[in-house]
Amino acid sequence: MSIATTTHLNFRGTARQALEFYAAVFGGEVTVATYGDFGMPAGVPGADKVVFGQVENAEGFRLMAYDIPGASEDLQATAGSTTRENGATLTDRTFFQSLRADALDELTGYWDALADGGSIVEPLAASAWSPGFGMLTDRFGVTWVLDVRAAYAG
Repeated sequence: MSIATTTHLNFRGTARQALEFYAAVFGGEVTVATYGDFGMPAGVPGADKVVFGQVENAEGFRLMAYDIPGASEDLQATAGSTTRENGATLTDRTFFQSLRADALDELTGYWDALADGGSIVEPLAASAWSPGFGMLTDRFGVTWVLDVRAAYAG
C-alpha cells in the first residue's frame, strides 16, 4: 500500500489564475472544473469559479485548488501575515507550502518564479541547516518555505 498527500489550496476567486501560475512555475497540466460544469446555472454569480482544479507534472508535483463559494477576492483574508524576526518565524497562517530541491541552482529557479509579484519573508541564502533556505509569499497569498536538501550525518 502507498499513500500520497496533496496540498489543496482554498482561494477567493483566483484559483484558476493561481493554478495557471503554478503550471508556469513547475510545468504540468492544469485541470479545471467550474461550479457551472457541475450544474450551477450560468447566470448565477460564481458559476465560472473553480470547484475542482489541479496542476500536476510528470515529476510528481501536484497541487489542488478551488474557489471558496461566495468569497470575495480579498487576498489578505487568504494570506494572513508572516514575518521573520531574529531568526524566528512569526505568523497567523495555519500552514506553509514547502518546496525542497537537491541543488541550489534548481531551487533558485523556482524561487525566482514564485517571488515574481510576491513578497520576500526571508531571502534565499545559506543557513545553519541548509545550503539554501528562504521564505516568500507569492502573488496569490501562499507562503512557501524553500530549501536545499541537506546531507545529514547518520
